[in-house]
Amino acid sequence: MNAALPTSDATDPAIARSALPDGGKRTAAEVSAAHFDQLLSQLQYLDPASIAQVTEAWRYADMAHTGQWRSSGDPYITHPIAVTGICANWKLDAPALMAALLHDSMEDCGITKDDLTERFGEAVAELVDGLTKLDKLQFNTREENQAESFRKMLLAMARDVRVILIKLADRTHNMRTMGDMPRSKWGRISSETLEIYAPIAHRLGLNQTYRELQDLAFRHLHPWRYDTLDKAIAKSRARRRDLVQRVQGEIDSAFARMGIHARLMGRESTLYSLYQKMIRHNLTFAQVTDIYGFRIVVPTVIDCYTALGVLHQLYKPVPSKFKDHIAIAKNNGYQSLHTTLVGPSGVSVEFQIRTEQMHIVAEAGVAAHWLYKAQAGEDAHLNTKWLQSLLDIQNENSDATEFWDHVKVDLFPDSIYVFTPKSKILAMPRGATVVDFAYAIHSNIGNHVTAALVNGEYVALRTELKSGDVVEVITSDDATPNPAWLGFVKTGRARSKIRHHLKNTAQSESVELGEKLLNQSLRQAGIATTPDGSEANQALWDEVLRKTGSRSRAELMADIGMGRRISSLVASHILAQLSNHGQRPDALLLTQSRFTAKDKLSQGTMVLDSPNTASIRYAPCCRPVPGDPIVGYLGHGDGLVVHHAGCANAKRLQARDAERFIAVEWGEESQQHLFESGIVVTIKNSKGVLARVAGELSALNVDIRHVDMDDEAAMETTDLRFIISVHNLDQLDSALRNLRRIPTVVRAVRIFPQE
Repeated sequence: MNAALPTSDATDPAIARSALPDGGKRTAAEVSAAHFDQLLSQLQYLDPASIAQVTEAWRYADMAHTGQWRSSGDPYITHPIAVTGICANWKLDAPALMAALLHDSMEDCGITKDDLTERFGEAVAELVDGLTKLDKLQFNTREENQAESFRKMLLAMARDVRVILIKLADRTHNMRTMGDMPRSKWGRISSETLEIYAPIAHRLGLNQTYRELQDLAFRHLHPWRYDTLDKAIAKSRARRRDLVQRVQGEIDSAFARMGIHARLMGRESTLYSLYQKMIRHNLTFAQVTDIYGFRIVVPTVIDCYTALGVLHQLYKPVPSKFKDHIAIAKNNGYQSLHTTLVGPSGVSVEFQIRTEQMHIVAEAGVAAHWLYKAQAGEDAHLNTKWLQSLLDIQNENSDATEFWDHVKVDLFPDSIYVFTPKSKILAMPRGATVVDFAYAIHSNIGNHVTAALVNGEYVALRTELKSGDVVEVITSDDATPNPAWLGFVKTGRARSKIRHHLKNTAQSESVELGEKLLNQSLRQAGIATTPDGSEANQALWDEVLRKTGSRSRAELMADIGMGRRISSLVASHILAQLSNHGQRPDALLLTQSRFTAKDKLSQGTMVLDSPNTASIRYAPCCRPVPGDPIVGYLGHGDGLVVHHAGCANAKRLQARDAERFIAVEWGEESQQHLFESGIVVTIKNSKGVLARVAGELSALNVDIRHVDMDDEAAMETTDLRFIISVHNLDQLDSALRNLRRIPTVVRAVRIFPQE
């Protein structure tokens, strides 16, 4: 089908390479028409109206790219047509095919989104706009802009999966034609393909694309290794041709006897997968035994299991090499029975057994569902749960690097399968813990998990799960996420939910602390209470926020609580505004505040009733405990840090930043909690002395959090350094006294930072 075309500039010196039968050269317009004719032969699944729309998009793209050429010397339009052809193989709809044809028009041709909206409609324009933003991305591995670029791409993909399908088609064609690009670009583009695009294709179930991208990247990253393996495979293929034909004949005969209608296809491992297997297991090519395999496609699920039984009767199965991905499908929708059998001559052969629909999904993943979206109300975006989870993570994490940290582990899944007590199956990445499992069920379950039973036995929350484990989660309304969980959780969802909760908690606690500090500063200035956020005080707060540069009253309070702003300075702004409105400080309150003010502390006294929170923490240099004299330091963005009054670090800070110190005192409820303290115990080296010291501490109900000792086995004495948890100073002093009574203990003292 040749439509009337806008022609390229006839005077352009560049000519397409495509040769005519008589040896002449074709014009760019002729090359474009020939390529589009080939594309039209793939579009028979569309109705005539849709084909007409795609044709119109091609004409527009052809005109837009007039005079542009690829590195190969072909007209540039051949690239969008080739990308569209890949999308047509996935049976994507007309808007997606039109967007594929136009995907470079905004970037390279000066066409605007409004132009496309007016000509082709909003849906096509949105797809092209999303693709244009992706095309601008440059992935410099492990650099910050990679994280931001990756975040944009994944979010575009989550909003409309067609965006990434077209992008994967674009990357596939670029990789196929990379030989025409400058060699200096091969490394970056191939690494980017292996690290980003191939894993996304795998995550979406596009296994054929996944394998092709891996092999193409391998070919251009390591040309010599690729060629060596390719030659070795070719030789092996010739040697084993008789073996493969024998296996195929025996299977065909066995299935015919059982009346099973099956389609048998040979399968060969990709070069990249073989290379990775050799590297991972330190094997030579000769030691890799499962290079060849077979796919068996049968009509029904029951036939899959019948075929499996026939195969196991025909050849001996290899123990632990059977996987049922039909009963337990992979996250990307993949389903098949996998079994490895010992075939003729003792050669191991892998078989994959599946139905026709499973085969289509196995090869095309998410894209395969365009074939079925009109049937039985099936969702075209089936198995895109992972994509939706990206939007959830984005809503909780605006930081691009953090977002990348959350999702990168999910791109390389090596799944295990675990069960709830009600036999629901969950697929988790290898290394997932009980906490990951809890968050996979529901965020509220994860936020309140306190314990768990795995296969009926209590385990620690950091326990790594194994396939087949039955996990029961125990929750408590009083439990909250622990920051330490971030050190062992594996899934992006769990990490995102934990950080989101901790940030919200820190924000609310910082706001509360900031309000207390500001109220104290205002009382010292003679103002009884902080003006509330009512409409009557709106003008006052607007002016204060303008002067402080804060966006809201809550943000200002949080900044005070985190130590990013000094409450006395904010109080002075409020006092000035109150004076403008005729309100004067209370003389009696001002006198009382001056009379009770501490000499070196710029703000009033704060009572501490709880252990470490997001906005209040206890300095690790001196580790104060209830009963110690203490001072509070408002660190720059660290919230309130409580030091022992005699701490050398605190004294240095006070000499430099006196205005950041506030008076603090222990509250009555503080001794109900545990506080860490450091002690050093000098012992005479002898058998069992460490156990004796630990036993003495345990007898006093003192928890040992950490122990460290000098490597001085040959010396007469050794220092043991403990981090212990106590309720108050009396319990700490009692523990030290009891330790000193042990005959082998030379000294037991508390650790303080030195001057």
